Amino acid sequence: MEIRTLAEGLGFPEGPVALADGSVLLVEIFAGTLTRVSPDGTKTIVARPGGGPNGAALGPDGKCYICNNGGFRWHIEGSHRRPLMQADDYSGGRIERIDLETGVVECLYRAAGEVPLKGPNDLVFDAQGGFYFSDLGKVRAREMDRGAVYYAKADGSFITEVAFPMITPNGVGLSPDEKTLYVAETESARLWAFDMVEPGVAKKQP
Repeated sequence: MEIRTLAEGLGFPEGPVALADGSVLLVEIFAGTLTRVSPDGTKTIVARPGGGPNGAALGPDGKCYICNNGGFRWHIEGSHRRPLMQADDYSGGRIERIDLETGVVECLYRAAGEVPLKGPNDLVFDAQGGFYFSDLGKVRAREMDRGAVYYAKADGSFITEVAFPMITPNGVGLSPDEKTLYVAETESARLWAFDMVEPGVAKKQP
């Protein structure tokens, strides 16, 4: 396998999405942007959602859906950046939708019912056009949020809690038959597999 560097100088990139034209969409958490990297390595800013854009995925409407964690406080040493606690200018967790043609950013969700989103991290779409996403939570000087996993519709009309509590749920993925939802839990170093009864509903275990 040949590995080559396509682009450098990105501000903590995450959530790469391969596009049909050979370019790659990704978020820059530190810079607060959604960026497109062309096959020749050219970087173009698509949108500036601010906060902490984290996971990214293309929705059924062709728009890019973003998990925005609201922002980190950063430890910087030279060119290296490491996220620490909740940002001093933390703007709240949310799910955003970005039009790739215009760069317009829409906020779809800031809460699930009365529970505010704290630090949405990663998402995956299903065949029904809905998506699962993890909420890592945020860390403050003397406390840390409990995390959760949610399911939501892409049109902003419905959101429900799938799993709570979790310890910093991070990456999420679906099995090919969509009967199993996988969630990587950072702090516990575990990978969880949830049996799904229907979209957004996990089977309860003893």
